[in-house]
Amino acid sequence: MFGAIEAGGTKFVCAVGDEKGIIIERISIPTTVPEETMAQVITFFEKYQLDAIGVGSFGPIDINEESPTYGMITSTPKLPWRNYHFLQAMKDAFSVPIGFNTDVNAAALGESVHGAAKGLDSCLYITVGTGVGAGAVVQGKLLQGLSHPEMGHILVRRHPDDNYQGKCHYHSDCLEGLAAGPAIEGRWGKKGIDLVDKQEVWELEGYYIAQALMQYILILSPKKIILGGGVLKQKQVFASVYKYLPELMGGYVELPELSEYIVSPGLGDDAGITGSLLLAHQAFNHNSLKI
Repeated sequence: MFGAIEAGGTKFVCAVGDEKGIIIERISIPTTVPEETMAQVITFFEKYQLDAIGVGSFGPIDINEESPTYGMITSTPKLPWRNYHFLQAMKDAFSVPIGFNTDVNAAALGESVHGAAKGLDSCLYITVGTGVGAGAVVQGKLLQGLSHPEMGHILVRRHPDDNYQGKCHYHSDCLEGLAAGPAIEGRWGKKGIDLVDKQEVWELEGYYIAQALMQYILILSPKKIILGGGVLKQKQVFASVYKYLPELMGGYVELPELSEYIVSPGLGDDAGITGSLLLAHQAFNHNSLKI
């Protein structure tokens, strides 16, 4: 039996289940301050005899096992969690193997094994919500270099009619600064859920996302692209992406049928927690090999 944590900036989803994605129990805990949130997380898992735990966390986080800050949430704008040693807190509470990665990498893993990219050895999972993040599976493995990808902070060309300054705390008008949920609210004066009928909102959203996808496709050439997160629940964004992406590509790269290539998560809102169960399974197997 495995434990899983999908640690988001708004809430922590904790679950117990298996590597097949079958969930026995789950709870949702508000993301407040580490002392409050983590106490509830630990209480939930203490009821079970777990073989391993998988954590998919909001970031940036340090996933380099050779780094002195491995397992920490680092330069997050959520100040109470900045430089918080997430992995160590879990190790102090539980003597089991713990897999630790980003929430979007976990979601990419979940979709590649059980979701929209099942059977493929590469995919890209992008979430657009409170922030913008992306995880990638390349040749069957999660993409990792010096650290994890931070694809939400690439620079995009501003739309000629968009005068919004951008919302990113670090870069102002990067992709996240122009396309995440807080940017929509900052630009239009209302939350996205209250702008459903404003076509210009979602047309602009697709304009920025299509630019990002062009860059990801040219660099990673994923076999499937999965768009998730609260903003992408507005399905009219997909039509805008399908419109702008071929224009941007200009015929340079031949793309598959876009409605089959760029899709919603096959696991719906369970992509992240399912991937975290898989992280737990991987950590368990890795530990077994060392024994």
